[in-house]
Parts: sequence; structure tokens; C-alpha cells
Amino acid sequence: MEKLKNCILSQVSIDKNALNNILSVFNPLEITKGEFFLESGKICRQMAFIESGFMRMYDIADGKEITLWIGSEGKFITSLSSFIFETNNNWNIQAITDCKLYTINRKNHFELNKTEPKWLEFDNLLLANSFALLEKNMFSQLHTTAKQRFNSLLNEEPELFKNVPLQYIASMLGITPESLSRLRKGN
Repeated sequence: MEKLKNCILSQVSIDKNALNNILSVFNPLEITKGEFFLESGKICRQMAFIESGFMRMYDIADGKEITLWIGSEGKFITSLSSFIFETNNNWNIQAITDCKLYTINRKNHFELNKTEPKWLEFDNLLLANSFALLEKNMFSQLHTTAKQRFNSLLNEEPELFKNVPLQYIASMLGITPESLSRLRKGN
């Protein structure tokens, strides 16, 4: 739980009691490679902090798996709109490797928002970061080359290339596995 604690402390200044109150509602969960944290069509009722491992958020369109995002150690993952609004979720969230998670359910999340102002501050930062990442990815798809997207991901998250199957990375970058292979050889 040390990584979760450090994640929170890196974003907000918080006293020990408030931090302990927040951490107390998270539950450990281990899932094995290939196991689903969330399946498409279901309502998402929990958010997870990835203590260790890699998870992917994807959908199937025209028989092809399209990876939206790959979550790694130190990041949160959930179907945001389903978690917040209790709507049917459109994404699958699956473990790429064995994962250790800390989860918070929807009820506890919103209760903390009312009782712990620092959790609300942290939650707002998480939300803002999610939107910023979405904007960045959309801009990148529209205005950068595959090589630029590859280089950016390689610089920002080199561990993905050591732990995640290349077809998932290629899909997330919006290119074919063959194109990704050519880009990797060029570096």
C-alpha cells in the first residue's frame, strides 16, 4: 500500500489521520494474467490503483481488439463514466500480467468525497489528469506521425515495451504490429 500512499502524497498535502482514513477503505485484490477486472456491458462499481503489473482497457470493433489504454504500476484504472454515472460500461479491463491492485468501491469513493476534503482534491486531480491524457491522445492521433507517437511512448513508458505484448501497444498507438516492428528496428 506504500505506492498508493506515495501516489496520494505526491499530489496533495495531507495529514496522517486523513491519509489513514482514505487508505482504510481500499481493499487489496490480486488478479492473474488474462483475468478481467471489468467486462463490457457491466456497470463499473470500483476503481483500482495498480500496485504492480499491467492492465489494458480495450473494446472489440468489427472483430478486432482496439486498445484504448494500458495501465501500469502507480496508476489508477476504471471505466470513468460507468463508475461515476452508473451506466453500462463500454470497455473491457483485463490483466496483461499478474497484478496486485488496491480497489475502492463507488460507495466509499463518494463517501470520502464528502468526509475527506483532501480525497476530493486528489479525486479532482485524477479526473483532470484523465481528461488531459484523453486530450493528449486525441491530439496525438490527429497531429503526430506514428513514429512520433512511438518515440513519445517509448520515452514516457519504456517498461511497456518489456512487459506488454506488442500488438496491444500497436493498437494503442493506432498502428499495425508490423509498423510497430519497423519503428522499433529503426530506433
